[in-house]
Amino acid sequence: MTATAMQGDFTGKVARFEIGGMHCAACANRNERALKSLPGVHAAAVNFALRSARVEFDPALVNERALHDAISSNGFQVLKPEFARDNKARAYQELADARFRALAALILTLPVFLLAMGGIDLPWDFLGRNSGLWLQAVLSAVVILGFGWEFHRSMAQLAIRGAANMDTLISLGTLAALGYSVWALVVSEAHFYFETGAVIAAFILLGRYLEARSRGQASAAIEKLLDLGARTARIVRDGVEGEIAIDDVRVGDVLLVKPGDKIPVDGEVLDGGSAVDESMLTGESLPASKGPGDAVFGATFNVSGAFRMRATRVGDDTTLAQIVKLVAEAQDSKAPIQKLADRISGVFVPIVLGIALLTGFAWYLVTSDFYQSVLPAVAVLVIACPCSLGLATPTALMVGTGMGARRGILIRNGEALQRCENVTAVVLDKTGTLTEGKPSVAAVLPVNGDEAVALRLAAGAEQLSEHPLARAIVEAARVRALEPPAATDFENLPGMGIRATIDGARVVVGSPRLLGAQGIDMGADHQAAIEREEAQGRTVVAVACEGRLVGFIAIADTIKSDAKAAIRHLHDQGVRTVMVTGDNARAAGMIARELGIDEVFAEVLPQGKVEKVRDLQADGARIAFVGDGINDAPALAQADLGIAMGTGTDVAIEAGNIVIVKGSPLKLVEALALSRLTLRTIRQNLFWAFFYNAAAIPLAALGWLNPMIAAAAMAISSVSVIGNSLRIRSRAIP
Repeated sequence: MTATAMQGDFTGKVARFEIGGMHCAACANRNERALKSLPGVHAAAVNFALRSARVEFDPALVNERALHDAISSNGFQVLKPEFARDNKARAYQELADARFRALAALILTLPVFLLAMGGIDLPWDFLGRNSGLWLQAVLSAVVILGFGWEFHRSMAQLAIRGAANMDTLISLGTLAALGYSVWALVVSEAHFYFETGAVIAAFILLGRYLEARSRGQASAAIEKLLDLGARTARIVRDGVEGEIAIDDVRVGDVLLVKPGDKIPVDGEVLDGGSAVDESMLTGESLPASKGPGDAVFGATFNVSGAFRMRATRVGDDTTLAQIVKLVAEAQDSKAPIQKLADRISGVFVPIVLGIALLTGFAWYLVTSDFYQSVLPAVAVLVIACPCSLGLATPTALMVGTGMGARRGILIRNGEALQRCENVTAVVLDKTGTLTEGKPSVAAVLPVNGDEAVALRLAAGAEQLSEHPLARAIVEAARVRALEPPAATDFENLPGMGIRATIDGARVVVGSPRLLGAQGIDMGADHQAAIEREEAQGRTVVAVACEGRLVGFIAIADTIKSDAKAAIRHLHDQGVRTVMVTGDNARAAGMIARELGIDEVFAEVLPQGKVEKVRDLQADGARIAFVGDGINDAPALAQADLGIAMGTGTDVAIEAGNIVIVKGSPLKLVEALALSRLTLRTIRQNLFWAFFYNAAAIPLAALGWLNPMIAAAAMAISSVSVIGNSLRIRSRAIP
């Protein structure tokens, strides 16, 4: 079990643990209610498909032991953390055990079925009955009471607490068939149902094996992500190369990465260079070039070349670990659409028990024949299992989020899926979303004819800023071998520029609008030069010293190669596109026209982006905001759907419902399409699960459905829901 500090409005802890013994949605709902009833529990979600629980709690009011006890008091067990590596062997063992029980039960059931359905008598009698009947009794008892023992144990544990679940239905159905048949054998009645009970138990065990196997395929995303990581690292200490376990790498260690190696942890290239396949992180197939100063990420693949790197993030802090955490949280979550299924499955079992009793009583009143009343009642018990309801949402969510993670798309929770469906407008930030986010200086326009003076002053002030435009100016000075002077009294003016003191003089660097507001004369000639640069899509930064204009710096940011295709795909889906940027109107307008964006809001300060989102929402639009996830966090939170364009090191962006890891604008289209596909699959699963139970119970009650067929149909319904979810992996995503 793990507990971590929460972020956001709730400041307690989060505990995650696996629950053993759950066999249906009713089990999950019962455990969820027990956890929520504890004082200090803020929220709890129990995932039937993953057999896991996620609990937000206040450690001052409740501890983890109390959470364990709440599960144990329900007759279930708290196991090891769901996503720990050492659970892999246990999961394989459980699958092997399920396979053995299913095969053994089927093998022993076959002679029972053949003897009963074929009317075969063996050549000798025992205690006045043909020995074939006694063989049926023994074999069916082994199957029902032996291999099916888990049904009866679970029923007994829950019955003591006044509860019931799927095992209650199966246990009562099989025991009724076996018990009546043994009684009939003893008192010389002519009707027996040994084969009915045995076939039901065997089919249920087979269904559970197939379900466990399919569920393992659906939840393989976490395991595959964990397997991506390197196991060892080549470390360089005192000039000597050695190999150590990945868990022994520490921040600051110098590591050597050779061609064909997996990069062990996140870090920074010190020397050397290579092409690195980052497809597991970004979904991009082309290798990325890496050189000194570039960031590299653990579990990515070094295609060619060798380099030394310094470890900057290790263990749970690496990008891979953050991705695993986000995917695990998404798979633990519930989509709002699941609430209806939860409410129904929570009361389903008691209702079915009542229907079964009424069915048996009604048939007895009509026929006055006890044995004719048994079969319809047993069929109702078996056919009504709500497994498929409990699997409908989480299996699709598991497959969808796992597929997204492999494509560089992290869907944070089930709620994000439903928010995607109703999006009518996408609001996009410009820098880093539609453009490369790596601007470079295109031209320096000095007032006095000396480019070096303007660039040197600007670089001196901007070296204390982290803004992309600031980094571009500092890099341009470095390339031209200009040493930026030291700056003091640095003051950041968000969305406008900066002020600083250099060599005793007050320097202002920012938008021409900022300098104009401070009374610095821009002049008509200068204004014309600014307009010419902005007409080319460039951003103009003005530089002033002691109230006098020194010059301008024109900065260009390249449009991403697939941005235009992304906008076209959004329009094809009937989605309106809006760009909101702090850049000047001319540069923003030029980019918008080139990309075909419907509407532009330029020169918008960071706080103004939230207002624009609110204005669009007030007009009835359902907004998806796409930004870098840092400066745009308020707008991401305000939007109906926040999509954060991460950079690899910013994977765990709390404000975004969906995170695009270092991806292209087309990944935005892919994220929306994948979310809608996953939600459509959930709806299909729920429809067929509801339809199956609604149609099957009346048929069973009327005696039109044999209990053996009912058992097979029940197992098939659960497997079919999982199979439909697995189809997400093979469907085309734009």
